[in-house]
Amino acid sequence: MEHGNWEGLIVTVAITGSTEGLTISKDGTTHKLKIHKVSEEFAGKYKFESEGRKTEAVIIVEDPPRFNTKDLEGFAKPRVIKTNQRAEFKIPFIGHEPMKVQWYKEGEELAPYVNCKIEISEGHSRLVLNKQQRKDSGEIKLKIKNEFGTAEAITSLVVLDKPTPPLGPLEIIEATSNCIEIKWRPPKDNGGCPITHYHLERNQVGRNTWKKIGQIPGEAHYKDTDVDHGKRYCYRIRSETSEGISEVMETEDVQAGTKAYPGPPSAPKVVSAFKDYITLSWVPPTDTGGSNILGYNLEKRKKGSNLWGLVHPPEEPIRTKKYDCKDVIEGMEYEFRVSAINVSGTGEPSTPSEFVFARDPKNPPGKVTDLKVTDSTYNTLSLSWIKPKEEKGVHDDPKGYFVEIRPAESTEWERSNSNAIIMTFFTVKGLKSMAMYWVRVIAVNEGGVGEPQELKNYILAMPPPVRPRFTDLKIKSFMVVRAGNSAQFNINFVASPWPEIIWLKDGVPVTKRVTISNTEGGSQILIASAERSDSGIYTIIVKNIVGQETLSIEIRVTDEPKPPGPVELDENVPFTVTVSWTPSPDEKRDDRLHYIVTKRDSSKRTWHTVADRIFNNKFTVCNIMPGREYQFRVYAKNDMGLSAPSESQKWLITVKKEKFTLVLPEPKTCNLERPPKFLLPLKLHSAPEGYECYMSCAVRGDPSPHVTWYRNNISINTDTNYLITNTCGVCSMLILRVGSKDTGEYKVVADNPLGRAECSTHLTVRGKAFNYLRPLT
Repeated sequence: MEHGNWEGLIVTVAITGSTEGLTISKDGTTHKLKIHKVSEEFAGKYKFESEGRKTEAVIIVEDPPRFNTKDLEGFAKPRVIKTNQRAEFKIPFIGHEPMKVQWYKEGEELAPYVNCKIEISEGHSRLVLNKQQRKDSGEIKLKIKNEFGTAEAITSLVVLDKPTPPLGPLEIIEATSNCIEIKWRPPKDNGGCPITHYHLERNQVGRNTWKKIGQIPGEAHYKDTDVDHGKRYCYRIRSETSEGISEVMETEDVQAGTKAYPGPPSAPKVVSAFKDYITLSWVPPTDTGGSNILGYNLEKRKKGSNLWGLVHPPEEPIRTKKYDCKDVIEGMEYEFRVSAINVSGTGEPSTPSEFVFARDPKNPPGKVTDLKVTDSTYNTLSLSWIKPKEEKGVHDDPKGYFVEIRPAESTEWERSNSNAIIMTFFTVKGLKSMAMYWVRVIAVNEGGVGEPQELKNYILAMPPPVRPRFTDLKIKSFMVVRAGNSAQFNINFVASPWPEIIWLKDGVPVTKRVTISNTEGGSQILIASAERSDSGIYTIIVKNIVGQETLSIEIRVTDEPKPPGPVELDENVPFTVTVSWTPSPDEKRDDRLHYIVTKRDSSKRTWHTVADRIFNNKFTVCNIMPGREYQFRVYAKNDMGLSAPSESQKWLITVKKEKFTLVLPEPKTCNLERPPKFLLPLKLHSAPEGYECYMSCAVRGDPSPHVTWYRNNISINTDTNYLITNTCGVCSMLILRVGSKDTGEYKVVADNPLGRAECSTHLTVRGKAFNYLRPLT
């Protein structure tokens, strides 16, 4: 500790130069206090004063726990005990009190219990573990901690015991007719001591006795030469250490002298063929059965026969991989097969060779003729041809054909069939779509390969050209979708080559709101969440090099209509009420929107429809009875359904009560006959195509007039396309489904013996007829 410019020293306990363990020195204006060996007694506050100036310092002496190096080395040596014995651990330590002492085994803190005793005293601690078992082996740790630090001492406990049984499964090294050699795995736990011996017993399967083989050295391996061919044996094995003998491991059965036959060689290959012998060769089997191949058996069979026969004496197998078979008859056709022989016997035969004639070599065939393409797709090509003609001494009959292709960008020909085919047609597979290929066919026979025949022109990997055509016979052309729902429409078509597909909305390309998915033979549009602005005519254009085809569909996005405005009532004609209303806000943007009028009177108190499919904003209700109270409701309706109703005020025609005086007139003849007269003429009509159209008028006359309906001056009374009725002078006509042919002038003629009357109107049909589709959900 040092400080400059001090001249005097004033502290609580005066420190002089003679104080033991301290030295005070001065060098000019610098004063020094030196503690030679720090211990706890030097802890405290030190103060220095000089000429009225003061300074001070505090010394804290730290004393963490620690062990003596020799004691720590001795403690680290493993404690080795036998099972059920006691293990004791102790070591001294030093450090500032208080100190926390903890003992651990395999990372878990120990606490005193029946077989665990912990003693702690000043300067040392002792751990005693009683009746320890093999499983109690592990790391023992002492941990001491105080406010200045932590110290640890680590050792290990090894509890010796007899080993566990040896481990399987058994590895069979050799199992022959006179020897069984086996191998196993050492025990998982040797009990802390090396394996000195194994004890073996053997049982012949089917017997109840076990034969002791005895002790063998500590290697997990045994070769048993005292076996009988074909018998099965089972072994019991125990491991032994200085601590004892383990429990038994019993093996699975092992058979002595298991036969392993070789696998089949390759199919014999015809090297050459002549009228008096045929030369064949083959490749040895990959599976030899675990022993050397001693020879081969070669067999032959005539075409059409089921009998195989050796071509050599049975006791003289073929030693080479090539053989000249001389046991043939000129002109006969044969096939051959070969089997390998090892110490276990003869293995499975190979697959038969190709059929071969016993005759002198032939001449190669000529060119095939009339080579042509019969069908094609994007990945396949079908061919047909006529076999080449035989020319004696020049070309012989073909035995088969190879089809070869060459991509336009390559100079190498590739065979499409690995083996010659005997048919005069073939389908090449695995072509690249729309790729260009050259194609040729080569005839072959025993005499060799004939001259190739090529197609005159290259071919494209594609189906035959087909003009685009839509395949849905009953395709819908109109779709209604509720706003917020998805709109989806699928179009199926055929076209070749693959066409270009374009979707338009109202004549311009569709926006990104529309998702288009094209597949082979189909296209789909999807509007995930339709809005009213998505309504319009959607057109698909499918075109390729052959032509193009178009199809349109109208998609109408709508919702339940908003109700009409206020309803007003007016009496223009006695005993009638004219109901008028403000149009629904949706009328302008939905040309299929119409109105329904319902009525309720005080006598019935129930609502019933008096008019439907009204495309204007006014309707006259007849047969209004004085003294009754009426109320009317008007609904807007479109393809989605009805709106909420708009309700009128109540309507009442009061009955004037006057004094009734009966004056009987003089009797006279009354003539009620009158000519026809229209009380309520026909009105002009404008209806959307595909909807109903209802026309009506009222006529009177006595006698009742005969009523005839005309369209463009042609009577339609007997036309089944029109529903015509005449009830109490109310003449009505209903067109169930309006079409463009229904446009024109409609006239009603009423006549009786006293005269004739007529009235007419004109029907205008709006828009195009559409089929109705339910909205997508």
